[in-house]
Amino acid sequence: MQPDTACYELRIYHIAPGKEQDLFNRFRNHTLKLFVRHDITSIGYWMPINAADQRLHFLLRYPSREAREDSWKAFVADPDWQAAFKASEANGALVQKVENPFLILTNYSPAVRTGDVSHGGVWEWRNYTTEPGRLPNLDARFRDHTIQLFAKYGMNNYAYWHLMPDQPMAEVTLDYFLTHASVAAAQASFDAFRKDPTWIAVKAASEQAAGGSLTIPDGVKSLFLKPTDFSPTT
Repeated sequence: MQPDTACYELRIYHIAPGKEQDLFNRFRNHTLKLFVRHDITSIGYWMPINAADQRLHFLLRYPSREAREDSWKAFVADPDWQAAFKASEANGALVQKVENPFLILTNYSPAVRTGDVSHGGVWEWRNYTTEPGRLPNLDARFRDHTIQLFAKYGMNNYAYWHLMPDQPMAEVTLDYFLTHASVAAAQASFDAFRKDPTWIAVKAASEQAAGGSLTIPDGVKSLFLKPTDFSPTT
C-alpha cells in the first residue's frame, strides 16, 4: 500500500450562541455541495458529546497543501457560496472562532475511511504533547505496541496524524481518533489496557530508553464526539 501523503485539515468552529442549527443548515444545504465542487473532500463532521461544548469539528482532505490553497481560493470566490454565506448571517455571525491545524498521516496509521465506522458508537479525539525530542519514541511505542493493545481491548484505531512541519508544536504533537461502543466502554477499555502486563512493561522500557516520560505533564487530552447527521463518516 502506498503511503497516504495527502494534506488533512481539522477545522474547529466555535459556534456563536444559539446558531448551531443555522450553521448545520448551511452545511447541509450549501457548504458540503460546494466543497465537492471545489475538490475539498469531507471525511467527517462531529460535535462533542457534552452539549455545552459548542465546537463543530470536521476533517477535510486534499491531495496536497497547494491543492488546498487553490480549492479554498475558488470556494470563497464562488458566487453561490457568497450568497449562501450572506443569507445565513443576516441575523449575525454563525461562528465566533476558527481553528484549523494541518495534518499528515503517520507511517503507521490505518488508512482513513468513510462510511459507518463506529457502528453507532462514539468517537474519541486524542491529542498528545511530548517532551522535546521524544515524539519519535512515542511513535515507535504506538507503532510497535500501543495500537495492537488498543485493539486487544476493543478500541478501534481509526487514524493517527502528525502536524505538518510548518504548524506550531509539530515536533511534539501526535493526534489520533479512536472509536468505541460508548463512553463507558471506552473507560472500561482504557482501565483494562493500563493494567495489561505487556503495556506496563512496554511503557517502562520506552521511558527508560528516552530518559523519562514521553509526554509532558497533563500532555494527554481526550474529547468524546458524535457524528452530525450530515457527516459522511459515522
